[in-house]
Amino acid sequence: MNAMDVETWIEAFAAAFNAADADGVAALFADGECYWRDLVAVSWNLVTVEGRAGVADLVRAQAAKIGPITITGTVPAASTAAGQIEGWYNFETSVLRGKGYVRLRDGLAWTLLTAAQELIGFEEPGGRRRPEGAVHKPLKNRRTWTDEREEIAATLGHSVQPYCLIVGAGQGGLALGARMKRIGVPTLIVDSLPKVGDSWRSRYRSLCLHDPVWIDHLPYLPFPDHWPVYTPKDKMGDWLEAYAMIMELDIWTSTICRKASWDERDRRWTVIVERGGETITLKPHQLVLATGLSGIKQVPAIPGAESFQGIQFHSSDHPGAEQFGGKRCIVIGANNSAHDIAEDLWENEADVTMIQRSPTTVIKASSLRVLQEKGYYSEAAVEAGLKTDDADLLVNSMPFRAREPADRANCRAIQLWDKAFYERLAASGFQFDFGEDETAIGGKYMRRASGYYIDVGASDLIADGEIRVRHGGVERIERNAVVLTTGESLPADVIVYATGYGPMNGWAEMLISKEVADKIGQCWGLGSGTAMDPGPWEGELRNMWKPTAQDGLWFHGGNLVQSRFHSLHLALQIKARMEGVATPMFHPPTIERPPLTA
Repeated sequence: MNAMDVETWIEAFAAAFNAADADGVAALFADGECYWRDLVAVSWNLVTVEGRAGVADLVRAQAAKIGPITITGTVPAASTAAGQIEGWYNFETSVLRGKGYVRLRDGLAWTLLTAAQELIGFEEPGGRRRPEGAVHKPLKNRRTWTDEREEIAATLGHSVQPYCLIVGAGQGGLALGARMKRIGVPTLIVDSLPKVGDSWRSRYRSLCLHDPVWIDHLPYLPFPDHWPVYTPKDKMGDWLEAYAMIMELDIWTSTICRKASWDERDRRWTVIVERGGETITLKPHQLVLATGLSGIKQVPAIPGAESFQGIQFHSSDHPGAEQFGGKRCIVIGANNSAHDIAEDLWENEADVTMIQRSPTTVIKASSLRVLQEKGYYSEAAVEAGLKTDDADLLVNSMPFRAREPADRANCRAIQLWDKAFYERLAASGFQFDFGEDETAIGGKYMRRASGYYIDVGASDLIADGEIRVRHGGVERIERNAVVLTTGESLPADVIVYATGYGPMNGWAEMLISKEVADKIGQCWGLGSGTAMDPGPWEGELRNMWKPTAQDGLWFHGGNLVQSRFHSLHLALQIKARMEGVATPMFHPPTIERPPLTA
């Protein structure tokens, strides 16, 4: 085959797909390592298929169901690697419009992205489709915007049932709620806290986001250009509260979900909530658990804990260290929360010891910033005219497995840049690693969402001996001490359990049933076969933003960029179901294989 440019390749791809020629489509991909990542557009799922055989499987399963793909425009991009050309394209199916990106090597696809953007006939009311907002003629009994908002507040969840119920009004629930509002899905968001943003406000006073501002925008309403690089937690809480108001989201705060059950005959949920002393029954067709990246907090059962005479709490309940000045504080755990809290305690004159149970991946925030400044989420990218939505597509056009070599290269570069830092940290006795395959935080976050610390200062305190570190497990707790498995007894006034959280499907078990939670299976992770991420390989995050084994139940979580990007895909799937749009779903086979090596 002669080498093709982007436009010619896309035309050949569409022609072969429209002919349901699975082998013909597969032949347009590289023989060996190649990927097609589809976000709803073709699979009505979030999937990545690998190799020509995987590509052919997707075409055989979906081409006749999806119907013809029409290419509506291509935009070649600058080459980013020797022998590689790439570019954007826009396309339509019979029911949706999409956008994608292809990378060609020697005229064949190495990676292909097809990502749904909007449903035809149900477009968002933006730009030239924006509402008028006023009726310029005399009207008796005129209804104002305020009248309409008050009516919704009075009826939604009572005489009018929401089509979708979102549990959780953090950044994930709000991002999804905003998407739903824009495409006309009646949605109610419930949260147990008194105010939107309290999930951030209630945390310890020194907390700031570890991700920089360019990553953290919410849909439709980016931060202003004077916003700090790292957002303080109270400022973030206020932004979320303002966002909910501006985006006209329908939210019940101080509302506790007690129970949910699915009615197979009626195809809807019965959800029992408590609000203002009243028990209310909601009947949504779709239920989204947007309760955060993790599940229920885990506090280990340690013998003698009930006899402790001091204060003990999980890291999620850390009230701030102001009250602990002069206290002997033991932090059990050595990941992000443990470090942040240990530093907070040190700043408030506490005596701090961290108990490290396993090695931690440590990367300096300043080094991540250097890498990010070269990437799509940066001031340099903004200055070059790259929009956040396009940055999201570019980042997500790279399948997870294909990211691993770049993650390793970045990790090795950081080890060289920060060689002296790591030598000091090792000399202190702190145990660190860079992941089982040196993909560092990039690998650990997607595989297990734990096991790392983005260093914003605590590592220097450890290296200098200001925060002491001990290793191993806790054998027992006494009235005024923590006794380690080594036999060492550490005097203690305060114990902080920075011991993480259970799996995300724990929320489903608590709210619905263990049977449903077990049917869904693991949430998060790729199936890499590394620690806490058992195989088989799936190539996408398990059960996130996609249909689960339980009809009408969805999970929405992750960091701010994932909440922003994937809220679109989840909203489109739910809207399609509400409108009766056919959603023929492709389930790729899972495979047992190790991660790619360098």
